[in-house]
Amino acid sequence: MSTFRVLQFNMQFGQIWDDTYPDRAPIRLDATLEEIRAHNADIILLQEVEKALPGGVQLKPPPNYMRLHAELPGYDSWFSYPRADPRELPFGLGLAIFSRGPLRAHLRIDLPSPPIEFEFFGKKTTPTDRLLIGAYTTMLGREVRIFNTHLLAFFMLGSSSTMNPFQRNLVAEQLADSHGPTLLAGDFNVSRHQTLVAQFAESGYTSVQQTEITWRRRPFVLDHIFHNSQLRCVSHRVVPTPASDHHAIVAYFEFTK
Repeated sequence: MSTFRVLQFNMQFGQIWDDTYPDRAPIRLDATLEEIRAHNADIILLQEVEKALPGGVQLKPPPNYMRLHAELPGYDSWFSYPRADPRELPFGLGLAIFSRGPLRAHLRIDLPSPPIEFEFFGKKTTPTDRLLIGAYTTMLGREVRIFNTHLLAFFMLGSSSTMNPFQRNLVAEQLADSHGPTLLAGDFNVSRHQTLVAQFAESGYTSVQQTEITWRRRPFVLDHIFHNSQLRCVSHRVVPTPASDHHAIVAYFEFTK
């Protein structure tokens, strides 16, 4: 075998999709697991693993991650919450990496959010910080660096990450400092994704696709798998799934040298 398989999936804390009432759809982690297993990936990158709780409470150990860890044997894995914050809204949070190779040299970087004021159910608030995590693993006998992130959705706040590039710039700095075969995946929450793709291209990274919509709620390409020139994307698929409001992305990679 000369390729390895990568799965990018914002799992929306296990909440399935319902066309009529998506926000009232039930949480079915069995559906999440079924979707993940269906792709038999060597590396799995997940966002929104847990659901935020009132007051910014973070359950430890994280229940969804622990269930995934228990039911996905054969993988080494790592999870991190973002920085705890009582302003946290009841959406998804937390990042996880699963790899068939051992994970080492874990990296965790908080991505501060600017104090943009907005209303949520009549209450004024400001956004909480986001997160970038990373690790090294081994694929086909070679070392690969992996990053996983979930950025702030500025378009939901009447702004954009082009006007507020702080989080993107911190991620780009990590990409520029990584010189071996490197992957970055995640939910970048950039509605006009061309600016993101162009920015990361300056650091030598390419998205496996930037034409197919990856989010059910709006026609945006929010999710990406980026790679540098030491990896070649042999093929990829955007996979619609009822297990989340995001589609999954599956890509096959080989080493270029």
